[in-house]
Amino acid sequence: MATPTPPQPALLPPLLLLLSFTTGLVDATSVLGLGKVFTANMTGNIVFLGFAAAGTPGFTVAPYLIAIATFMLGAFLAGRTGRFHANRPLRHWLLWSALIEAVLLVVAAVIAIGFDPASLTPEASLFAIIALTAVAMGYRNATIRQLKVPDLTTTVLTLTITGLAADSTLAGGSNPNWARRIAAVVAIFLGAALGAVLVRFGLAVPLAVAGALILGGTIACTLHDDADKPLGA
Repeated sequence: MATPTPPQPALLPPLLLLLSFTTGLVDATSVLGLGKVFTANMTGNIVFLGFAAAGTPGFTVAPYLIAIATFMLGAFLAGRTGRFHANRPLRHWLLWSALIEAVLLVVAAVIAIGFDPASLTPEASLFAIIALTAVAMGYRNATIRQLKVPDLTTTVLTLTITGLAADSTLAGGSNPNWARRIAAVVAIFLGAALGAVLVRFGLAVPLAVAGALILGGTIACTLHDDADKPLGA
């Protein structure tokens, strides 16, 4: 007999949709301002790394290796943090994670003030911004993975879009979580669109906005009574 899945805290879906929106902001910053590198989506970096390894003009190995390595560092740290908070109130875990993400993104925003996206200089700033945002997004991914909220990964949409089609009534399915799946797609789309606009005013702007939304939104959501309990309680 299958073990029933414990109910998800009601605060998580709206919070994860907000975080999905901030992913669009961060991806717009990295792709449009850091030389075609993703700091939230590692699939793209593996593909770009293959292009760079083949000597394709416009692609260099270093940014992708830095993004992948620091993303993994963030995921490692989040794994440790999640296990530490396993039996503690969810509020503590979420606030701690939001604070880490926000600080990393704000520090990246400060460094971005003196960075020129057109020439990708100074190079030290380029690598620092990539590393800081990738650590933040790696931390985010690993945290969300441990929260186990269906169809709200906050950073990638491949499985979400696949589910919309494969589980649709036309395909003989029952359309589970269709509203949540569509909302996730729309959230990242809107975040990317806003990020593309904000990048025109400098990379610091979307990064600072993302950090503020992550921290402010998490604080607001953890006012819910469910935040007093451990995950799955």
